[in-house]
Amino acid sequence: MRKAAAPAIAPPAIAAVNAAHLAGFSEHLRSRPLHTRSAYLRDATVLAALAGDTDVARLRAPELRRFLATVHGRGLSGRSLARMLSSWRALYRQLQDRDPSIKEDPCAGLKAPKAMKRLPSALSPDEAAQLVEIEGDEVLVVRDRALFELAYSSGLRLSELAGLDVDRVDLESGEVRVWGKGSKERIVPVGASALAAIRGWLDKRAQVRDADPMAMFVGRGGKRITPRAIERRLAGWALRQGLTRHVHPHMLRHSFASHVLQSSGDLRAVQEMLGHASIASTQVYTHLDFQYLAKAYDRAHPRARRKKT
Repeated sequence: MRKAAAPAIAPPAIAAVNAAHLAGFSEHLRSRPLHTRSAYLRDATVLAALAGDTDVARLRAPELRRFLATVHGRGLSGRSLARMLSSWRALYRQLQDRDPSIKEDPCAGLKAPKAMKRLPSALSPDEAAQLVEIEGDEVLVVRDRALFELAYSSGLRLSELAGLDVDRVDLESGEVRVWGKGSKERIVPVGASALAAIRGWLDKRAQVRDADPMAMFVGRGGKRITPRAIERRLAGWALRQGLTRHVHPHMLRHSFASHVLQSSGDLRAVQEMLGHASIASTQVYTHLDFQYLAKAYDRAHPRARRKKT
């Protein structure tokens, strides 16, 4: 016997005045990217539903603070609440532009609870070596080995790898010049293994027909490799090389930073090589370094092991 379909859950009722505000907000967001527009409208709709019959334009800070506590109680993280509060601020800016009688922004002074900072995921030195030691002399195999060796050797961002030009790598000095965030150029050393892999790739690259003369890394058809293609190739090779977790390009950057810091302890040098504007962005790797040392301690120190009961 066929089961009856579960009754549909009706969406929360939105007061007519707030529905009009949402329509105006939607029109205001037309120039934004689709995903931004959708997220802002979704968050503004939550506010309109929480307001019930009250005009959101007449709400005050204590009411919004209570609404934030309500959605936080539903399990929203600090990061999601911060995004929601950003959407509400955008709504109130737009309402103030449309109606000069609205003098007060009830979002002023409101802060979302701090989100727990996630530590970046890094490979162990053994896992990194296992990943980049790819065997084979087929064109794309040689390219991928050079690509991954460079990513791990120099900590380049995904966009920097995809956008790298041939003339930006100096094989004699062992350096690579990249344009990072904020159009800032930095020079990063390239390790011996990566240099050898790049030399091997340049020999193969010369055999690729119609290769983009500027691009360091190209596909079989000669066009510059895309960031999405790098992600797919890296994830595939990680499985083939026997790694038991998903590997993404930024993980190689994290691994580079963590391993250099473990060996040198020079936070400023790691900051410069990563291209971080603030050392606060680099300091997260000190936590990874501590985790690594703590695990080594647990394995090695005779008094660290728990006695069996």
